[in-house]
Amino acid sequence: MREFELPDVGEGVAEGELVSWLVEVGDTVSEDQPVAEVETDKALVEVPAPVNGTVAELHYEEGDVIPVGEVFVTFEVAGEPSDSSEEGQTESEAQVAGHSAGVDAPEEARGDDAGDPGATGAETETVDTPQDRVFAPPRVRRLAREEGIDLATVEGSGPGGRITAADVRAAAGTEPATTASGTTDAEPAESGADSSDGTAASSAEPTADSGTVSGGSTASTDLESADRERTLAAPATRRIAQEEGVDLDAVPAVEQRDGEAFVTPEAVREYAEAQQRAQEADREALEAGQPVGESKGTEFEPGERERREPFRGVRKRIAEAMVESKYTAPHVTHHDEVDVTDLVETRERLKSRAEEQGIRLTYMPFITKAVVAALQEFPEMNAVIDEENEEIVYRDYYNIGVATATDVGLMVPVLENADRKGLLQLASETNELVEKARERTISPDELQGSTFTITNVGGIGGEYATPILNYPESGILAIGEIKRKPRVVTDEHGEESIEPRSVMTLSLSFDHRLIDGAVGARFTNAVMEYLENPDLLLLE
Repeated sequence: MREFELPDVGEGVAEGELVSWLVEVGDTVSEDQPVAEVETDKALVEVPAPVNGTVAELHYEEGDVIPVGEVFVTFEVAGEPSDSSEEGQTESEAQVAGHSAGVDAPEEARGDDAGDPGATGAETETVDTPQDRVFAPPRVRRLAREEGIDLATVEGSGPGGRITAADVRAAAGTEPATTASGTTDAEPAESGADSSDGTAASSAEPTADSGTVSGGSTASTDLESADRERTLAAPATRRIAQEEGVDLDAVPAVEQRDGEAFVTPEAVREYAEAQQRAQEADREALEAGQPVGESKGTEFEPGERERREPFRGVRKRIAEAMVESKYTAPHVTHHDEVDVTDLVETRERLKSRAEEQGIRLTYMPFITKAVVAALQEFPEMNAVIDEENEEIVYRDYYNIGVATATDVGLMVPVLENADRKGLLQLASETNELVEKARERTISPDELQGSTFTITNVGGIGGEYATPILNYPESGILAIGEIKRKPRVVTDEHGEESIEPRSVMTLSLSFDHRLIDGAVGARFTNAVMEYLENPDLLLLE
């Protein structure tokens, strides 16, 4: 037996919440195969198996909080004896037994929970468990937990009895039950807006977009289910999926071959187009690609007046960081407006060029370059106070954090060395990081090391804000919505006229211990100069 302790999945992480198991007892796993999803106070991470073997025991339930270093899953590894659980066996005896078998013994004797003595053939002992196992992908398990549904009581309509999101919603009474033919009383079976993990464009987006897919009413929820373990398709279809960057197991299928889901080229193209439309709509609405988290705690049961949920994970970490920032660094916020008419025209002119390279060009890359140029002029804004050593640390590197709203709260992905990158590279990396943050696939390393942060409140219609520092940084810039406003314009002859112009608001918060008000104002003026004259950014 091999006991696997929850590893340190990120700097400073002491515990993690078990969101979902990706395996069941008796499953055979390979090394580096994800076995569980664990949410820390920084991100949602997949924990990989350390060995090739068979899952012998799962020590925690979904929703439990596991301290780093605690055993949370036990594997049976071929060729390795199981841990002895004889009463009275000492730690040293366990170590000797392990070394005598040519295997390092665990640091601590784990007792009876590690597995049955001598159960090297434990696979035969777990033959009876598959009939009791629940087959459901992680997003379905998460949905069931949110709905308070016991998956063991749900009959799966997917291939091999796999439970789909539609099955869970039907059990919760929020969706019509699946009929014997596999179709629901209302189509489409799943909509793109119902992704329980906060992502847009679910696997059923094509049906949600067009009403029905090819095949009409024969479309079934079991075939539409994402996360299939096996999908049949012709070689040409697989080639199309590869070119489009589409996972075949996520494409809705309306046909079956030999009892397996069969995907057609048309279905792949429709799915790819639907994903692109959904992503385009999200990013267009938020300008800089920053998603808006779904509101929680707004739905109550009949007669329910209050509901409580644990205050932990990412939300708790956000709260702690906000309190630390606000009560440590005295905040001052400087507001201003900038005429970005030329910037709007420049972006419109370059959008098609960017799209030719498959890149969605937003305003954020322009703003990032303007901020970096201003930081180089005012190094205080890129500095940080080392309170322990009572020193000011000036930094000659520029890692820009992009505050991103997700369904679990605010995250700040980091664009490293932004001063060394062009507009298109900044655009591509920003879009990728924001998408990963929204889908909770971002790594802890990608959320650390920022020297200055930009937050876009304009994506949800805001103008001014008083943003809280991403402590210990010394500055954070909030970008407001671009609006058409009347402005007095002076022409080359010195004559003035009132014209409609595109105006963006800026709100700069800074640490007043380090930054004087005059420096904050001059820094903002420098950012404004670059945004008013985007051609200057070409020199950066």
